[in-house]
Amino acid sequence: MSGSTLGHLFCVTNFGESHGPAIGCVIDGCPPGMSLSEADIQPELDRRRPGTSRHVTQRNEPDTVEILSGVYQGLTTGTPICLLIRNTDQRSKDYGNINETFRPGHADYTYWQKYGLRDPRGGGRSSARLTAPMVGAGAVARKWLSERHGIAFRGGMSALGPIDIGFEGWEHVPHNPFFAPNASQIPQLEAFMDDLRRAGDSVGARIVVEATGVPVGWGEPLFDKLDADIAHAMMGLNAVKGVEIGAGFASVAERGSTHGDEMTAQGFRGNRAGGVLGGISTGQDIRVQIAIKPTSSIRTPRESIDLQGRPATVETFGRHDPCVGIRATPIAEALLALVLMDHALRHRAQCGDVQAPIAPIAASVASS
Repeated sequence: MSGSTLGHLFCVTNFGESHGPAIGCVIDGCPPGMSLSEADIQPELDRRRPGTSRHVTQRNEPDTVEILSGVYQGLTTGTPICLLIRNTDQRSKDYGNINETFRPGHADYTYWQKYGLRDPRGGGRSSARLTAPMVGAGAVARKWLSERHGIAFRGGMSALGPIDIGFEGWEHVPHNPFFAPNASQIPQLEAFMDDLRRAGDSVGARIVVEATGVPVGWGEPLFDKLDADIAHAMMGLNAVKGVEIGAGFASVAERGSTHGDEMTAQGFRGNRAGGVLGGISTGQDIRVQIAIKPTSSIRTPRESIDLQGRPATVETFGRHDPCVGIRATPIAEALLALVLMDHALRHRAQCGDVQAPIAPIAASVASS
């Protein structure tokens, strides 16, 4: 199956299935000499892992990561790094009733048509379980970007279904199960999710992620633009149906006199571009929003067809996130880190010796 590798110089190849013995990835292109151990990776996997609250799937996977190669005496060697995460809590019997049918909104039908067969256990290769190795790879990228460039990542949920979540501060994100940068609305979100679970239904979400400290100059025109590669990576995340960079779709209603971020000797007056101009980073924060659709695997009976094309009714059992967006923030952060890591190496390879005629301006300045 093609399409399982992300990146050019920092390449991550993802492998495994939801109910197979293990999932993982191979990272090729990590620079040598960086200290790396499982302890550098596990905290990010713990943020993403299932079973952490009543609002997500109760599949209880520890997601313990093992480094199988590419590290010697605590340092990366420059050779491929293999990360392995063993599956320990599969319940494949829960999917016996969908062997002969297709779940509406799921990849069952398209996988069947493309490959002539499918793995129905937990979605097989199409499962969001396969995001765990990308979070592991993202942790490796985050460490290098932090140590070499001081780049940091942050993210959170900005909408849960019809509920817009007001921004109160990034410090709230680690202290609630929704990764919401908000404290006052958590009871409302919990009540909404409790009602949704009792109804056997699902809902979508909007997630915002940012990278701070990104240098000016990263990105490749025309078709390897930094924002194009970010969008490409984000659309590879399960259930994502929309990506916005900066102002995104709101820019449709703006005018050029207000949308273009004015520049002064002291810095940019705004960041409607989301930190990217002409596909190249401006030195401002990279800001991305993603729209995540409602979970397709729900208990509510839905009309479908069976393998012979006959009418069928589908009810999905098993353990599922009624909103996959709840655990998406660490994944989106990881994907953003992987894209920036790849472009950092690409910029170093081609333009590492370039000296700009003027120093970069500040990332932002208050508008007068």
